[in-house]
Amino acid sequence: MTTMASTEKKQIPGTINFDGPMATKGYALNKMCYSFNDAANREAFKADEAGYCDQFGLTPAQKEAILRRDVLALLREGGSIYYLAKFTGLLGLNMQDIGGLQTGMTTEEFKAYLDSQGRGKQHG
Repeated sequence: MTTMASTEKKQIPGTINFDGPMATKGYALNKMCYSFNDAANREAFKADEAGYCDQFGLTPAQKEAILRRDVLALLREGGSIYYLAKFTGLLGLNMQDIGGLQTGMTTEEFKAYLDSQGRGKQHG
């Protein structure tokens, strides 16, 4: 049996690994998304999205992805799906919508896939 050296990273096609370097890269973005737990912060963001991004020091690429609503770019820019869920909730998206985006499926196709795997009941 062959084992993977601890320094090698397992790559899963179509996924973006969220590891230490990605956490560092996405720190400001994830901190901003966490702030959306507070209703006042959600309203402040809606009132001035670009200014709100600037308050958290997002990189130009992160800010552009926020303003474009580009969830996949946000993942590439260090966004943690757990924090990005706070942002996507503002957009009216749920985890099945995000799963569809990540897999290149429509939301309905992704839900059908979950159901076919016996996991749809857990995901609403």
